[in-house]
Amino acid sequence: MMRAWQVVGAGHPSDVLRQVEVPVPVPGPGEVLLEVEAAGIGKPDAFLCRGNYAFAPPLPFIPGQEICGKVVAVGDGVSVRTGERYMGVTNFFDGRGGLAEFTIATESTLFRVPESMPASEAATFRIGYSTALIGLQRRGQLREGETVVVLGASGGSGITAVQVASALGARVIAVVSGTEKESLCQLAGAAETIDRTSSDVVATINKLTSSRGADLVYDPVGGELADSMVNCLAIGGRHLAVGFASGSWANPSVAQLVRRNASLVGVYAGTISRADNEDDHEALLSMYSSEKFTSFVHEVAFDNAIDAVIAVDEGSVVGKSAVVISREEGKNESA
Repeated sequence: MMRAWQVVGAGHPSDVLRQVEVPVPVPGPGEVLLEVEAAGIGKPDAFLCRGNYAFAPPLPFIPGQEICGKVVAVGDGVSVRTGERYMGVTNFFDGRGGLAEFTIATESTLFRVPESMPASEAATFRIGYSTALIGLQRRGQLREGETVVVLGASGGSGITAVQVASALGARVIAVVSGTEKESLCQLAGAAETIDRTSSDVVATINKLTSSRGADLVYDPVGGELADSMVNCLAIGGRHLAVGFASGSWANPSVAQLVRRNASLVGVYAGTISRADNEDDHEALLSMYSSEKFTSFVHEVAFDNAIDAVIAVDEGSVVGKSAVVISREEGKNESA
């Protein structure tokens, strides 16, 4: 048996997320069983609780997309070996997520972890950083010296985009809510920050760019603010639709896009080949080892995982949270 957090209904995380004991899952063909060291918490975990995520499995299920862990068993046709350590994406889509002491992942979703990388950083690395690189470089065709506006820049998706864009030589304008979050983005590499609660975002971006506008908008938020970004896109600009943390995807004026020869570009990591993913992963690890990234991960004890999901749901998280699993804690409880 193992400890796990299970979603038992649809609603606020405090109402539907329960800590339970369930059997340790068994890996099937192409699957790997990992002993979880840390699990990253993201907005999708809150959406899974509320029942409005596209890849939600039947109830009850264990959420948690991202993990760092050690291989303890493998299914048929798997080449990784027991004892090896990986970061990756779990089989959350079939209910076997990472908010548990053990989890299942398909071998193709696992990537190497440098020995020096802490589990909490590895557990929050794969989705955010790879999506940022795919969006900015592969889909957005970012060139050095271009201006990138990042919406929701202090959140888990946004803060990685700020760092990756900065590492690629872009001028980053970070859009946040509150002065504390502005300071965080400046530490992450943003050249300028905008507090959307006290400033007209479109007018400020146009002022900062001398009315030229931004070359790229990195948008994990969607909603009305995202829709308005077309009014501060440069000629030939690209609006990268990454996510919908606001609850709705960006839906900018097509007429305005046409006038600017601008593009709304979808960003989805799931269509990228393993070879390209490997190339991106190694490029990101090189940036990491060169200290181009700063960690903004908050470690949370397993018993407090529900608090981390609630914070993501309410939008109060600054940076990213990782649930760190202590085996000693589990032993003490069972004793």
